[in-house]
Amino acid sequence: MGEKLKIAGIIEESIVDGPGIRFVIFAQGCVHSCIGCHNPQTHSFSKGYYMDVDEILDMVMEDPLLDGITISGGEPFHQGHVCALLAKKVKDIGLNVITYTGYTFEEILNEIDINIGWRELLSVTDILIDGKFEIDKKNLLLRFRGSENQRIIDVKKSLDVKKTIEIDII
Repeated sequence: MGEKLKIAGIIEESIVDGPGIRFVIFAQGCVHSCIGCHNPQTHSFSKGYYMDVDEILDMVMEDPLLDGITISGGEPFHQGHVCALLAKKVKDIGLNVITYTGYTFEEILNEIDINIGWRELLSVTDILIDGKFEIDKKNLLLRFRGSENQRIIDVKKSLDVKKTIEIDII
C-alpha cells in the first residue's frame, strides 16, 4: 500500500465542481470554519476515512468521460503532500486538476517555503479556486464558487508572471 489521503467522500462524476465532468475528492479536515460552509462535515480532523492514492487513481482511470479531478474539502492544503501525489498521477494520465482552498493564493505563496506540501500541491494544480466562503458575499449566480470574494486562478500563468491571473471558466 502507498500513501493514504484522509477523505470525507468522493463524487465520481460532477458537473458543478469545475468545467466538464469531474471526479471530486473531499479532503477531511479544515481549520477555516467558514460560517455557512457547504461541507461542514469535512471540518473535523477526527472524522473521515483513509484511501490509498492509487486506489483513487484506479477509480479515476475507470471513467473515460472525465475531464479532470477536483480536490475540495475540507482543506486540501492540510494534506498538501498526499493531494499533490494524487494530482501528479492524474496529470500523468492527461487529466487536469482543480483545487479548492480557503486560503488565498497570496497566503499560500507566503507559506510555500515553510510548507513543502503546499508547494507540491500548488505546482500540480491547474486552476485554484481560493478564499474562504463568506456568507455575506454569497452569490448563487457564480459558477464554481460560493461567494464573490473567491477567485478562479490560472496557477501556471500566475506563477510565470508572478502576479495573480484570474480567469473565467465555463
